[in-house]
Amino acid sequence: MYRGGDTPTGVLGSEPRQNPSHVLEKEEKRGMLAELEEKKAKLKQESLIFKEKRSQLNAEASRWAAKRNELNKETKELIEKAQELKKLRDEYNTKVAESKKLRDELNEKTNQIYAKIDEIRKKYNLSGDRSIRELRREIDHLEFRQQTEVLSPDKEKQLVERIAMLHNEFKLRKEQLEKNEELKKLLEEAQALREQASKHHEDVTRYAELAQEYHDKMIATFKEADQKRAEADAAHREFIKAQEAADEQHREFIRTQREIRDFDKIIMGLKKKSRDAREDRAKEAAKREAEEILNQFKKGEKLDTTALLRLQRAGLV
Repeated sequence: MYRGGDTPTGVLGSEPRQNPSHVLEKEEKRGMLAELEEKKAKLKQESLIFKEKRSQLNAEASRWAAKRNELNKETKELIEKAQELKKLRDEYNTKVAESKKLRDELNEKTNQIYAKIDEIRKKYNLSGDRSIRELRREIDHLEFRQQTEVLSPDKEKQLVERIAMLHNEFKLRKEQLEKNEELKKLLEEAQALREQASKHHEDVTRYAELAQEYHDKMIATFKEADQKRAEADAAHREFIKAQEAADEQHREFIRTQREIRDFDKIIMGLKKKSRDAREDRAKEAAKREAEEILNQFKKGEKLDTTALLRLQRAGLV
């Protein structure tokens, strides 16, 4: 009686005999799979490095972008401040021009009165080589020099003495002319106009100083804004540099991920092919065993349940 657990004579030994070509193919596939797995593992490591480097560079780019944005904000604020200073400077320059106009108009009226005084002085043959208008002009000129020029102590002393002398001469000449009622009235009118002109001149000086102060502040603020803008531009260049480097690391990361997927497909294909080959060989062995069982049955051997199941699985019954 043939039992399913028995091995048919001449077909199977104590160990299934394997085809040498199948063994060689199996070893080659095993070596190829190992090599592919090794390359895949290496790619994974490279991919992690690219990912980490990309993250670091993106963080660096973000820091540069934040610094650039802050510097651009400061630049904008400084430019707005400089524009406000420019507005104030222009306002005071306008006041300077207005005050100059008023001062010059009053000085012109004063000169007209002094010209009239000279006419009367000549008409009445009043003594004096120099007119009171000439004295006033020289006094004004010397006082302006004293206020605006840097002089040595000796020259400044000489200038002060000269101004004092002219003031005395002017006073004497004025007292002499005031003996004439008409001239006295004109001199009082000229003096009142001159005092008004002097006030406007003080305004000119004050407004000019303020205009210059705001101008200097404006220039300094614009320079500071230019410096901030230059720093912002430098930060932007660093941002672009870091961003481009991060993009390069990202491309390398994507490349390695794509290659890893390609390796996965190849490895899975090889493993499937190996499984299919093993299954085919197992089926072929089972078929040969079933055929041998069938041949034994045909020769009169009785079959047990296990043998019948093998024949059924092989499709022979």
